[in-house]
Amino acid sequence: MVVNYSSLQELQTKLKRQIEILGVILSQNFRSLKTFDLAEMFGVEELTIKRDLKELRSAGIDIHSEKRRGVSVCRKIDDITLKEFIGYYHALCYAGSLPVRATSLLLKKLDEKGLANMITLQLCIDRNKVAVIDYEKESGGIDFRRRISPMFIFESMNYWRVLAKSDGLIKQFHINKIVEVRQTDESFTPLSKQEVDDIFRYSWRSWLGTEKIPVKLEIDHTLADELRLKQLMDYEKFEEGAGGKVIYSTIVNSLEEISRWIASQGKGMKVLEPAELKERVIDVAKQTLGNYD
Repeated sequence: MVVNYSSLQELQTKLKRQIEILGVILSQNFRSLKTFDLAEMFGVEELTIKRDLKELRSAGIDIHSEKRRGVSVCRKIDDITLKEFIGYYHALCYAGSLPVRATSLLLKKLDEKGLANMITLQLCIDRNKVAVIDYEKESGGIDFRRRISPMFIFESMNYWRVLAKSDGLIKQFHINKIVEVRQTDESFTPLSKQEVDDIFRYSWRSWLGTEKIPVKLEIDHTLADELRLKQLMDYEKFEEGAGGKVIYSTIVNSLEEISRWIASQGKGMKVLEPAELKERVIDVAKQTLGNYD
């Protein structure tokens, strides 16, 4: 069978644009857009946008263009359809399977706004445009108009997150906690693919950073066998140690989460290097014991 890759790419481009049109219209930032506004935004003919709207209607989306109101979604989109669109969009933008749990939590928190925010962020990523977000702070309240340079959307520990530069630092933001996203006209220079790959290669679970910190642990054989099956990191090494123990070595870009993970393992795991990690694990364990004073 001969595959027409050009036609396949055109189909993927069209599907991605149609989902992005839906996200743009659902976003509060893009009200009262006409079909010619969307044509300019996506660099296509207005007739193409009208065909896109027709195909979206065929897919069950009640989206229409009116002279006074512009393009609008006239009926709420059900949860099943929203999940399908996020699944399609993720597959068109990134390789890999769709994190179902992360999508369910996103829609439970933000509903249609979850799809709109994800698409607005991806548009900023595709165009290297700075985004302004209103973000829920851990301490409560909203951090309004925070400027970020988004570079990659990913899933970790059942949450959708966006890798971005903010205040000169590489950070991650929970998309569930983004109340509003606005695209600006300001451009930024993204990290190279190699730089992004390195950040994720040395990331322990969800924590991201740019450091490379060697870690060495002494663990029991039973626990070592479990870790071998899980493969926690791209780079990790198991070596026989003294007294029937196993020496586990890896490289992480932050000690924040690995210290809490080690403390949660209980008996059978001991930090050998670095000394700072050992101190952090002891501190976390003391804080945990303090809950039972």
